[in-house]
Amino acid sequence: MTATQFTLFFVAALALTTLTKLWLARRHLAHIAAYRAEVPEAFRAKVSLTEHHKAADYTSVKTRFGMIGALFDAALLLAFTVMGGIQFVAEFCNGWFDTQLTQGVATIVSVLLLSSLLEAPFGLYHTFVIEERFGFNKMTFALYLKDAFKGLLLGAALGLPLLFGVLWLMSAMGTYWWLYVWLVWMVFNLLVLFIYPTFIAPIFNKFTPLQDEAMKARIEALLEKCGFTSNGLFVMDGSTRSAHGNAYFTGFGKTKRIVFFDTLLARLSGDEVEAVLAHELGHFKRRHVIKRIVMSFAMSLGFLWLLGQLMQTGWFYEGLGVTTHSTALALLLFFTIMPVFSFLLHPLMSAYSRKHEFEADAYAAQQTDKNDLVNALVKLYQDNAATLTPDPLYSKFYDSHPPATVRIAHLQAQ
Repeated sequence: MTATQFTLFFVAALALTTLTKLWLARRHLAHIAAYRAEVPEAFRAKVSLTEHHKAADYTSVKTRFGMIGALFDAALLLAFTVMGGIQFVAEFCNGWFDTQLTQGVATIVSVLLLSSLLEAPFGLYHTFVIEERFGFNKMTFALYLKDAFKGLLLGAALGLPLLFGVLWLMSAMGTYWWLYVWLVWMVFNLLVLFIYPTFIAPIFNKFTPLQDEAMKARIEALLEKCGFTSNGLFVMDGSTRSAHGNAYFTGFGKTKRIVFFDTLLARLSGDEVEAVLAHELGHFKRRHVIKRIVMSFAMSLGFLWLLGQLMQTGWFYEGLGVTTHSTALALLLFFTIMPVFSFLLHPLMSAYSRKHEFEADAYAAQQTDKNDLVNALVKLYQDNAATLTPDPLYSKFYDSHPPATVRIAHLQAQ
């Protein structure tokens, strides 16, 4: 393949991906508008028409905003690659640093920072315009900046040593460098999973032990019944940032914690909280977390092997607007364009995730009253303004959770 052929192939793939995103979004908008007038029959007893309208409008606004984001992302990707943006940044960094290793790290960090800076207005608009308009945002601008600064420092503390190590291994370990990098990547991810509950999550949120003794007793009884051990039950101050509610498990091995958003506990009854927790327990009992970790590691091994083949070809660099060949630029280019070529994996990954959700629901229905989970899900759909009428094709492509009507019908048939 020549550099020109690869450029044309990449631009065509980017255009196809972007047009597919826009087409799916337009289908989604049209479907929501067509069913906006009335609440689906299965939900009419619990969801008001006003709530249904809010969910439709909220989803539509986010979808339209996503279309603008897709166009911006495509333009930014073209600017960084075939229009020479990464090459320009690399030449600038090479003039400031002496060794190939520091030049590579500086180039990658500079491109990531520049991308984050250019995309920052989208994050601000989503938080302080869209979320604010629909009553979900609880975050002040000062807190937003504080979180961003903490994230930057945390990224530097964890990411820079990893990046130095990866680039060194790519240069020093010969033909099979990708295998060494993969091993380091696995260890790094497992370490982050292990330390996240205790050291990382508290940097951004406040976690306090669950104080409701009656709730605590029933949760501990459920945990014992399911044969699950955790390192504590905690409430997170989610209300300081958003009105959305959730619950999740975090950690790995003995560091596992159960975390409830304070907004969730304020909304759900004790039976409903227990049902939601049983669903989350289902993910662990069915080994979904381990399966996803294994799949992620397998995919990363395949990607690194592919990078090892591509970085030996001149057309890979030159077809993406880079004339300087280096391990750092190969790594940066590969993971910059990978979302374009992996886009069609979305429906497969979404289907796999929805399968896990059905399995976790089934487990919850075995351990608790399925009607409690149905009631909890309806409240979560209401509180998060999640549309009850997504376009079926859009949902199959993107949604990691089944649509409300499908999910609840599946639960009631248990």
